[in-house]
Amino acid sequence: MRYITYLLAGGVLVLSGCQNTAVTTTAEPKVASEQPLLVDKIHHDDLHHDEVVTGSEDLWSRIQNGMQLDLENEAYIAPYRKRLLADPRLLEQIFTRSEPFLYHIVDELERRELPLELALLPAIESAFDPEATSHAGASGLWQLTPPMARYFGLKMNWWYDGRNDIVASTKAAADLLEYLYDKTGNNWYYAIAAYNSGEGRVLSAIKRNEREGKSTDIWALPLPKETRKYVPNLLAFADLIKDPDKYGITLPTVSNEPYLDVVDVGSQIELKLAAELAELPVSEIKALNPGFNQWATAPKGPFRLVLPVEKAENFVVALSQVPPEERVQWRKYEVKRGESLNMLASRFGTTPQVLKQANNMKNNNLSAGKTLMVPANSATELLDSATTQLAANSTYQVKSGDSLSKIAKQHQVKTADLLRWNGLSSASVIRPGQVLQVANAATKTSASAGAAKASAMTYKVKRGDSLSVIADKFNVRVSDLKHWNQLSGNNLTPGQTLTVMVNSSKSGS
Repeated sequence: MRYITYLLAGGVLVLSGCQNTAVTTTAEPKVASEQPLLVDKIHHDDLHHDEVVTGSEDLWSRIQNGMQLDLENEAYIAPYRKRLLADPRLLEQIFTRSEPFLYHIVDELERRELPLELALLPAIESAFDPEATSHAGASGLWQLTPPMARYFGLKMNWWYDGRNDIVASTKAAADLLEYLYDKTGNNWYYAIAAYNSGEGRVLSAIKRNEREGKSTDIWALPLPKETRKYVPNLLAFADLIKDPDKYGITLPTVSNEPYLDVVDVGSQIELKLAAELAELPVSEIKALNPGFNQWATAPKGPFRLVLPVEKAENFVVALSQVPPEERVQWRKYEVKRGESLNMLASRFGTTPQVLKQANNMKNNNLSAGKTLMVPANSATELLDSATTQLAANSTYQVKSGDSLSKIAKQHQVKTADLLRWNGLSSASVIRPGQVLQVANAATKTSASAGAAKASAMTYKVKRGDSLSVIADKFNVRVSDLKHWNQLSGNNLTPGQTLTVMVNSSKSGS
């Protein structure tokens, strides 16, 4: 993967948001005092050492030539190889998903002179799904947990999760693997096991066997069941790649050329605009940049975008024609009676802190008639059809003895909708005197045509569910699920209730 970089004369711009048809477009407010971004020079930097000649061989051959590990115990490895061969659909899925990312991963590992079997770890961890999540809170291609991700310098916030960023997570995973190799006495089998269960557990198992006079071979260590499967599973997959003819499989052709470029745009940009400039579908931009949880890159960075090589240079040229203030669109919105900063942040798909910064607010106080600058973007169109009418809806002042479910029933709405309209969670406490946005029967009738396109439903998380599984189920995006439910991370628990905006004709079971 190559980097296209800008020489900057300053420049960070802030914020973005969702389209709202009831407001009018205007220029972006000043939210930072830095100078605007200036494109001065563009250049490419190959990340890999000069001795590697790209295009000289198939990428699989390059991986095969860089393998360093021995198949130490065929008896352990054979059953896992057999299972992989029995599931050709899984192999095909892994090969397809890996193609955009594999060159960069190989480049990063080869630059560090690490065994290229490690480039196949994402096959075992996530089946090369960059948005995969686990019940343990791990996420991304490399399934890094939050503590480990933070330790190795990855950012995680409402806007961005570095564990899902292909560039950042690959670097962090390589750092972690080097760390584990050092901690486990320069033994790659121990290090790979430690990647799964932690170096403390592996080192304790080694010491225990030493005390008991037992072998400290990786296969003899008293490790958790999952870890005992982990090492042979990786080695079995590596064996298939090393000698595909022997096992009757055909590896897809993957050229030994960069598939992706990393473009440093220098400031925040909406993903929809980036897609237009790159002449790509928004879905492809999001698939290549899964680290961004929202509709735009993060206000405080990172500002890099991953693009197909053949699109990168034209994108840079097109981007240079877009003034910095137009990379994120803003609109004016007149505050209605009873609306709060949290409520508006939820409606416009942003955070109260960002709204305060954009409007130079020192506190959270709002008054009816005040004009706010709010982000405007079409990335949350499903919400627009259901929420545009809400600006004119009635409000309700909480009385003693009220509950959210009682208020929802009184106004013939779903409790989940009431929570969403007011930026609340199921754990929120309401107090007498608090003003809530509600939808009465008349409003619902007048808005029914628009809301029919995007009706709110609830879904109870089942064991084995992940955000990506649920998103696929309802044909929505993971980022939208996070936005609708105000989720900052990817963790779900069985029994948890989620709000899902779906076309009425496509609701899931």
